[in-house]
Amino acid sequence: MPMRAIKADITTLDVDAIVNAANERLTPGGGVSGAIHRAAGPELAAACAALAPCPTGEARITPGFRLKARHVIHAVGPVWHGGTRGEAGLLASAYRAALARLREAGGRSIAFPAISTGIYGYPLEEATRIAVATVRDDLARNGDLDVVFACFDDRTLAAYRKELAAP
Repeated sequence: MPMRAIKADITTLDVDAIVNAANERLTPGGGVSGAIHRAAGPELAAACAALAPCPTGEARITPGFRLKARHVIHAVGPVWHGGTRGEAGLLASAYRAALARLREAGGRSIAFPAISTGIYGYPLEEATRIAVATVRDDLARNGDLDVVFACFDDRTLAAYRKELAAP
């Protein structure tokens, strides 16, 4: 089962890598980023500082430190500006970049949050469609991985399950 959605705290998952919805400075923020930094410990912020900045649509990888996950992949999604500034392409690029970092590290399993749907304001349904389509395409081109969409709440879980069920 290469892709599935679950309701979970991404920081607790035992996978090769979890994805942090990061900002370009790779500094601890709110939401999922803050939770990952708190769970991983202060070493994560130091590792991120050495890799910053990370442009929107790209991703960097660090150790997982105190997390069960061996790595944290910091993917920078776009801020929503109404869809007129290339947001869809940048969001897809962030997912592709995260999968590329996982493969480069020799990983086989990854957990994604709903990148850009929090404070960055990306509409959930559109972001979910892009996430699932991008990952599905990547897996078809580059080989299967175990992909989990870790959903923070029931609304997000429902959106991912709907999209995953679509042909």
